[in-house]
Amino acid sequence: MSRFTSLNKFALLSLTGCFIALPFAESLKAEDPPPQQAEESHQEVLDGLAAVVNSDVITFSQVRELVAAREDALRHTYAGDPKELQQKIMETRMAAVNDLIDRQLILQEFKKNKYNIPEYVVDDRVQTIIREQFGGNRAAFIRTLDAQGYTLDHYREIEQDKIIVQAMRQKELKSDLVIPPRDVEDYYAKHHDEFSTPDQVKLRMIVLKKQGATDATQQAVAEEIRQKVASGADFANMAQLYSQDSTNPGGDWGWIDRKTLNDQLTKIAFGLKAGQMSNVVDSGDNYYILFVEAKKNGGVKPFKDVRDDIEKKLLQDERQDLQEKWMAKLRKKAYIKTF
Repeated sequence: MSRFTSLNKFALLSLTGCFIALPFAESLKAEDPPPQQAEESHQEVLDGLAAVVNSDVITFSQVRELVAAREDALRHTYAGDPKELQQKIMETRMAAVNDLIDRQLILQEFKKNKYNIPEYVVDDRVQTIIREQFGGNRAAFIRTLDAQGYTLDHYREIEQDKIIVQAMRQKELKSDLVIPPRDVEDYYAKHHDEFSTPDQVKLRMIVLKKQGATDATQQAVAEEIRQKVASGADFANMAQLYSQDSTNPGGDWGWIDRKTLNDQLTKIAFGLKAGQMSNVVDSGDNYYILFVEAKKNGGVKPFKDVRDDIEKKLLQDERQDLQEKWMAKLRKKAYIKTF
């Protein structure tokens, strides 16, 4: 059966605690239920099923628990765009349901094979959390659990499930995975752009804004500033005093590549030698004086410098592929239904 069918929008939207009965609007035409009945129905939906995985269920509360922090961040990021916020929340919840389905399939596989996690492993995990996150203060840990609505036994179950899922995933990975040297070389040959560094210049720039299409006064000021630098004045000091570019104090643009400035300024900047200053440049609404402090030529990193990184990436890709094939196998023989 397919991994994930479309989640009922009513179910997804009702996870927030706000009642948005989109799919059921037509069925409510005849008569709205009494307030008490509506409230009871609301609670039933909020605590209802998000999915069934073989004989186990995934509830809305499990989904809410998994996505709560992420949704808070989304609400902050998309506060001014309700439509985009709703879309991102829907995507987050759909992903959460899929993750919970995968987790349940792994836990079922663990039980089917009659594996066992010793109690001391869970004890060690909990003690590590108390030590690292609560400074060894068990009382503070228990108070935090209570504030979040957890009992210690429930928290232990959650941590035990995490250990099981991690161990089962690790079990499916081949410990003797080896990437053939030829594959590493082929990847390097086909992905030179990943290992290329662009030409760069370390740039300072003085910007003077025009008061019209042309501004003889500002141009004269720019020429005077340039002459002072040519006579020995420090470019950074002149930029600090005169540049009207508030985003780069002291005119310091740092290291830039050929995509940072417009075509005219880019051509001039990369045409200068290290330690060289441009003439006054008339471009758009401003006059510019450019000074290149240093230059770095681009190129492709040697294979010997990136071989290990490529091998690690290919190993990670292979592990990911093995995990996906394993999960596809579990899903294929499972009964999965989403609501």
